[in-house]
Amino acid sequence: MTLRLFAAVVPPADLLDTLDVFVEPRRHADDNLRWVRRDNWHLTLAFFGDVPDDRVEPLHHALDAVTGSPFTLTLDGAGTFPHPSAARVLYRAISAGADELSRLRRRVRTAAERVGVPSDNADHRPHLTLARTRRPAPLTRWLTIVDSFPAQSFTVDGFALIQSDLHPSGPAYRALHTVALGARPDLD
Repeated sequence: MTLRLFAAVVPPADLLDTLDVFVEPRRHADDNLRWVRRDNWHLTLAFFGDVPDDRVEPLHHALDAVTGSPFTLTLDGAGTFPHPSAARVLYRAISAGADELSRLRRRVRTAAERVGVPSDNADHRPHLTLARTRRPAPLTRWLTIVDSFPAQSFTVDGFALIQSDLHPSGPAYRALHTVALGARPDLD
């Protein structure tokens, strides 16, 4: 048996609540957009795909060994993938903390690979996905709207290993394991 897993930073609830206040009135404004539910907002560090059951516990231990200092991350601005004139994804951009997030991403991926759990190795631009399109579409207007949201900062002091289950209503995410950043106790 396998579990569909990824590692991600989940922003704090108060930040998600505030962001949801801006997103909620827009959720039904465009039939082509499928908005991500508030409970599924995250910043992906590594996508592992289907992980065999016998690799999950070693993955927990490997991720527990990831070190790093907490850092401040700021969500500000907007972006699309692959480009605004034929976009598939609308996202909240990162204006501060992207370098630290990328370093954390590399450490997470390396730790997982050491225990035989490869990640997707995709080139990754740190972001928080807000919506996906049903078909490629110009999202220039939406870039302007999302760009008008106020900047939000928070301290990244850990990350989670998340299980993704597919349901008819869309994916449901559940944190299986959390890892705190900061100094590790001496085990001597």
